[in-house]
Amino acid sequence: TRKILGVGGEDDDGEVHRSKISQVLGNEIKFAVREPLGLRVWQLVSAVMFSGVAIMALAFPDQLYEAVFDEESVSSKTPIRLYGGALLSISLIMWNALYTAEKVIIRWSLLTEACYFAVQFLVTTVSLVESSRIATGAVLLLVSRALFILISIYYYYQVGRRPKKV
Repeated sequence: TRKILGVGGEDDDGEVHRSKISQVLGNEIKFAVREPLGLRVWQLVSAVMFSGVAIMALAFPDQLYEAVFDEESVSSKTPIRLYGGALLSISLIMWNALYTAEKVIIRWSLLTEACYFAVQFLVTTVSLVESSRIATGAVLLLVSRALFILISIYYYYQVGRRPKKV
């Protein structure tokens, strides 16, 4: 009877299901993540970082531009504020991913983060090459973005790995 109802039986992956109802409702244990060490800390750091830069871009666009490119004036504040709005939207994804246990959502948020950092790395590199000036803030930004890409991709693959059978 327990086998027919699906209560307490093991599937091919060694997972034990509580009931067919819990599987139908989406509370399946299979989707829970065995989290790699430091994942939640990285998610918190990312969410805070995205939110902080977004608020700075929205409220103080001149200072953000000056910090990165060592130039005092920017021709228009609108692109920087649009950038801040986009970052604020990504930060909402990061904050929500921090509070979920579903592997798919965590992986998508890490992939979003890695793609954002890769695009920012490429855009900053092209901007520096075009202006033929090396700003200290921009070089620091490039190094930090490369590091953030590596960390995000590391966690992306760690979350996606199948747990080892014991």
